[in-house]
Amino acid sequence: MATTTGQAQSGLPRSADIRLPGIVLGVGMGGFVDGILLHQLLQWHHMLTSTNHDRIGVKYYNPHTVSGLEMNTLWDGVFHTVCWIAVLLGLAVLYSRVTHNRRAVWTSRVLWGWMLVGWGLFNLVEGLLDHQILGIHHVHGGPHQAWWDAGFLVLGGLLLVGGHLLRRSGRSFDPCAPAGHGKERGA
Repeated sequence: MATTTGQAQSGLPRSADIRLPGIVLGVGMGGFVDGILLHQLLQWHHMLTSTNHDRIGVKYYNPHTVSGLEMNTLWDGVFHTVCWIAVLLGLAVLYSRVTHNRRAVWTSRVLWGWMLVGWGLFNLVEGLLDHQILGIHHVHGGPHQAWWDAGFLVLGGLLLVGGHLLRRSGRSFDPCAPAGHGKERGA
């Protein structure tokens, strides 16, 4: 069987093999944290709460009216559906790439590092796109919304760097090898 540098002949995963599923899982989970915490529990914003001041001309749906809240909740549901699909996709890709000793993968710093990278990427893309470029909502609207939006971006950067450091501190491993037999530094 053909192998690549650092990969066992049995075709078992290296750190790079779990990069994509880890990032996709992180994007989905980061979206769920945003949607559940900020949209539902704290009710700081919904998907379209700032469209009265947006930059693309989306109709405003006042979240303080029943019809406006219904439309915002519908778009929150679309957002959660995308997050759900990302998590399912990440799990499917991870499951297809890791065929043995899956518990070792789930306890790996490499996977959790990639997931934090994905969450950080979610925050950065969502924060730049929805808060800054489109302006369809802000983390916490009001007189200090720029600070809340900046904090969201800073958190994304910290998650990205923290995930990278966590991933690098982990070790690639052979899922068929006895526990504790790492081979190389995380990719």
